[in-house]
Amino acid sequence: MLCFSNCSLGEMEESCSTAPPDKDKAGKTHFRIIRFIMEAGVKLGMQSIPIATACTVYHKFFHETALDAYDPYLVAMSAIYLAGKVEEQHLRTRDIINVCHRYLNPGSDPLEVDTKFWELRDSIVQCELLMLRLLQFRVSFIHPHKYLLHYLVSLKNWMNRHSWERTPIATASWALLRDSYHGDICLRYEAQHIAVAVLYFALQCYGVDVPGNESAETQWWKVFSEDITKETIDSIVSELIHIYTMDTEIP
Repeated sequence: MLCFSNCSLGEMEESCSTAPPDKDKAGKTHFRIIRFIMEAGVKLGMQSIPIATACTVYHKFFHETALDAYDPYLVAMSAIYLAGKVEEQHLRTRDIINVCHRYLNPGSDPLEVDTKFWELRDSIVQCELLMLRLLQFRVSFIHPHKYLLHYLVSLKNWMNRHSWERTPIATASWALLRDSYHGDICLRYEAQHIAVAVLYFALQCYGVDVPGNESAETQWWKVFSEDITKETIDSIVSELIHIYTMDTEIP
């Protein structure tokens, strides 16, 4: 059941000192919650950028506080609500509550507008205020999406048309970028570097070589982002592989 303690914002912030849970267990919990955010976001008609913002807000919140201090599903609902405001795709709390309730209770009827509903709505709003205070109102982010779009267009013009059309490089790159939000990659790497890394990984997955790259003085990925290193790309790819490994371990 989704619930939030009836304490003041000050008391909520004091509970941030709670000891963190096991890292691996926390990682799997965050994976499930991000999957929840993404699926709920799709059902709410959210676009990719607002969903990415909701995921980033969620990760950033739990970088500032302990996982066991708050109900992560409630934090996720508030992150969705807040992301809608930040990205100007406003959502009604009633719609968020109904979609999330249906997700957590498949086959159930929408919640009645009763005391329980209003308590949950108030909890979402209170949690949103806490998140804003804890994150010091820094909830606007630069996402990799615009960079990836630019890189894909450039690479498409760069490569052989037949080679590009026979492999779903673009589709794979967007899928890798979406899945990267299951971890906290979005907080620890620059947006441009993430975009380059997912494109690099997609090319590697399909065994596609960029024409002229071997004889070029500058690697293709260095052309897209001058300050990126091969070590950074390998690190991001390694974390993506870990995310997919985790996916096989979570029901």
